[in-house]
Amino acid sequence: MTERSRHYSVTFEHPFSLQGLEGALPPGTYAIEVTEEQLNGLTLVAYRRTRTTIELPGSNTGSASRQVVEIEPADLEAALARDAGVASVQP
Repeated sequence: MTERSRHYSVTFEHPFSLQGLEGALPPGTYAIEVTEEQLNGLTLVAYRRTRTTIELPGSNTGSASRQVVEIEPADLEAALARDAGVASVQP
């Protein structure tokens, strides 16, 4: 199967959380990668999302400079919506 990846960034203005990750993450810009596989046997080209990841800053105690974690796209969208909602109610 043929795979493709898309990379983009999201920016959070406030601390945020995602399901499956412990605690709040700091505001900032985060790299997102979406991997999709091509569906075979169709008369048109179509892809199915197989994985979405977010790149998190590494811990200060370990040697890792970054950590890549698989997330649910709906959780990311909900976190972005919450962040935008917080921004809209602040004076």
